[in-house]
Amino acid sequence: MNALRSSLVFLWMVISIIPVGTALLVCSLFLPSEKLWRWFATPWLRGVIEAARVVGGVDYVVKGRENLPAADDMQRVILVPKHQSTWETFFFPSAMPHLVSYVFKKELLQIPVFGWCMARLEMVHIDRSKRAEAWNKVAELGRTLMDRGKWIIMFPEGTRSERGSQGVYKTGASRLALATGAVMIPIAVSSGRCWPRKSFWFVPGCVEVSIGKPIVPGDRSPEELMEEAERWIEAEMRRIDPEAYKDAKAGA
Repeated sequence: MNALRSSLVFLWMVISIIPVGTALLVCSLFLPSEKLWRWFATPWLRGVIEAARVVGGVDYVVKGRENLPAADDMQRVILVPKHQSTWETFFFPSAMPHLVSYVFKKELLQIPVFGWCMARLEMVHIDRSKRAEAWNKVAELGRTLMDRGKWIIMFPEGTRSERGSQGVYKTGASRLALATGAVMIPIAVSSGRCWPRKSFWFVPGCVEVSIGKPIVPGDRSPEELMEEAERWIEAEMRRIDPEAYKDAKAGA
């Protein structure tokens, strides 16, 4: 039954992205990215999350919404979530009070239709093999996009981690926070229990999303800022998904 549910959701994703993506690409010739997000990208992403919930049995609950700045607050924000699954990459743009922009590897642009649409949505795609060039691009475009009211999303571990594991937290987000005066908002998400890494099958259940309090840069170092975010995220992961960490040492 789980295989059938998952197949139906992914079939819907493949079929629906073609007309929506085509419309987005055509409209990108004369519409700004903000309207492309609101008219095409956000509704489609929200549809994926709802399809996963209704058909795939992947429900979710969000705690800590009060820690997010209001929709009319133009404060610069960098979201730094735990990354276990594709689920959160669809969820955050469809659930945040501000438009968002991901920092992501340029290889994703090669995905037919989906990647082409990403290229038109004014996000920050980087070449990880060219670190200095990548950082300069993140700093320049990140500041520009935040000045226009967008929030930046950077996964501090860089890639999806196995459920119950912890990757290396890199300082890209904290460096950007210091360079722009943005606050960092740590987020724990237990998506790995319902949409495992490198899997096309859902496991019915509930994803818990826990949003932490903003971390203000101040005069601290990038390492100190990221260590604070890491401690909160990893401790919160053990709280919201204790089964995944039962054989691991307590604490981050």
